[in-house]
Amino acid sequence: MREKRVGRGVISLSSGDITESAADAIVNAANNHLWMGAGVAGAIKRKGGAAIEREAVAKGPIPVGEAVATGAGALKARHVIHAAGMGQDLRTSEALVEACTRASLRRAEELKLRTIAFPAIGTGVGGLPVAGAARRMLRAAAEHLAGGEGTLQRIEFVLFSEADLRAFEAALADAG
Repeated sequence: MREKRVGRGVISLSSGDITESAADAIVNAANNHLWMGAGVAGAIKRKGGAAIEREAVAKGPIPVGEAVATGAGALKARHVIHAAGMGQDLRTSEALVEACTRASLRRAEELKLRTIAFPAIGTGVGGLPVAGAARRMLRAAAEHLAGGEGTLQRIEFVLFSEADLRAFEAALADAG
């Protein structure tokens, strides 16, 4: 695991299964209708239960770049924050990934959470290169922790593969 202290908190990187995270909330890389099919969303639904998807869909659709919070069913986390990184066209961009990362951090603060865990949003079905997503997501996390007051103390990035972890490590090192 790689860690970096930023402002009032810590950014940490690890590889693994985000559904096993004990963070207060895990982030679902979602579409704006909040259906949970493949990838991270499918894994969350399988392990946490279909009630997560029912609650999410009832809150949608939401604008691409936004996020909503639901319960976490049978997961270790208490909440799932659904970050709409793409619409029904299944396309995303670095700007949208950064926007939904920031929206997820706002939802975590509204819930007064201390820890949140993110996957590499937009890099699976969305097809975004991991390096670009890493730069934008880490920038949003660092700016959030550096700015003012808030309850979040730890922002984790739980990456599915070692290659994704290396890309995030390089982006974190480049960030200073």
